[in-house]
Amino acid sequence: MKKLKKHKLALVGCLFLILLMFFSLTAEVWSNSKPLVLKYNGQNYFPIFKDYHPSVFGIENQFVTDYRELEKNLSDQDSILWPINKWNPLESNKTVERYPAPPSKDNWFGTDDRGRDIFARLLYGFRYTLLYAVGVWLLSYLIGTFFGAIFGYFGGKLDLIGGRLIELIEMTPQLLLLITLISIFDPSIWLLVVFSVLFDWTGIYHYMRAQFLQLRKREFVEAAQALSVPTWKIIFRHLLPNALTPILTFSPFSIATNISGLALLDYLGLGLKPPTPSWGELIAQAQKYFSMAEWLVWYPSTLLLLTMISFIQIGLAVRDLNDSKM
Repeated sequence: MKKLKKHKLALVGCLFLILLMFFSLTAEVWSNSKPLVLKYNGQNYFPIFKDYHPSVFGIENQFVTDYRELEKNLSDQDSILWPINKWNPLESNKTVERYPAPPSKDNWFGTDDRGRDIFARLLYGFRYTLLYAVGVWLLSYLIGTFFGAIFGYFGGKLDLIGGRLIELIEMTPQLLLLITLISIFDPSIWLLVVFSVLFDWTGIYHYMRAQFLQLRKREFVEAAQALSVPTWKIIFRHLLPNALTPILTFSPFSIATNISGLALLDYLGLGLKPPTPSWGELIAQAQKYFSMAEWLVWYPSTLLLLTMISFIQIGLAVRDLNDSKM
């Protein structure tokens, strides 16, 4: 714990990420166009959790309840409790003079080029950023660890042939092929994860292969082999726990890289399908409207930069802790 306290930036970054994850995963409570609680004619309603037909509130000729308009017609006996930000990420503010609109009391971070609240889109957008980054990291490390363990443990022809196949994968123009695949298929968060994993897993493979090549000649492995312990138990129960250093060390850096990767794809228009909230899409708008809407630059860029710095500082702290144990 004393060693961890030396890395104050890592602790601050960890706290920042925890708070960001919490507020993003519970974004409906903090930013929504639906009230948390509505008391109407003596009855309590919870629009944030359940959709109510307008006829429930005496509204005719509508299919969707406009709670802002409903609030204007509430009696003194009725009440309404809103989230701290009254916008969802897909809703346009039709009361502003122009799009994009500057920060105001209604839109704290301003609006984008379609009048959508930037604060809401940043808050909701982190969900997709986190899902992509963690999904690519988890699947890549599982696949890379598996093949690295198998090829490193058995070696020989299997390692030779497998190594040449992996070299072919690494020789392909990954970004170009990734952009081509995304442009052909209709992009979704899961499709982006799968396409990214196709090329990303080879990085951790080399480290895990090296670990298993080194550990397979250790005395405890030879003892397990002499006792006829099944091969899969030797690999995953005895060797893998002793080969986790690369996984622990590189994981925060890998997640940070994936975050910037999704932002780049969204910036190029090859990422998440509109109108999905996206940090990269906001930065792309910033390039277009920089001279008249500088807030489109500062808020998404600052949040992206702080997020990546937080993961990098955590990675540096983990690396130092692992080095101190060796």
